[in-house]
Amino acid sequence: MRARDLVTEFPTVSLDSPVLDAARLLADQDLPGLILVDENGSPRSILPGTQVLRLAVPGYCQDDPALARVVDEAHADVFLRSLAGRTVRECLLKTPRELPITDPDATVLEIAALMARTHSPLVAIMDGGRLQGAVTLQTLLDRMLDS
Repeated sequence: MRARDLVTEFPTVSLDSPVLDAARLLADQDLPGLILVDENGSPRSILPGTQVLRLAVPGYCQDDPALARVVDEAHADVFLRSLAGRTVRECLLKTPRELPITDPDATVLEIAALMARTHSPLVAIMDGGRLQGAVTLQTLLDRMLDS
């Protein structure tokens, strides 16, 4: 089985898209992450849903999880509102990582190894410089376990 057998169309967002719109897209379509594209439509990064949360969760709660417990429930329930006015560009890590991109001829093992190595729940599939879609972890596991 090759990437071409597993690839599906996948929504993309630009670097200047509002983070709240990206979060809504993640939630509404039950996506594991998003493909961030540049002005030319080429993948620039993969943004796992956890990166959206990383931007929204106060730094002091990430540094010391015990502090998250002292925030009252009313405030804890609305922490995503802090993303208002921020862009997807702000979610990117400062240090670039290997981009999980491969071609339609990649095998299931190549895709799995790329996901594992890059800690990405999806891999963008490029063919001739064009984004074809993505292979998600869920699709990969479903197909592998059905075999």
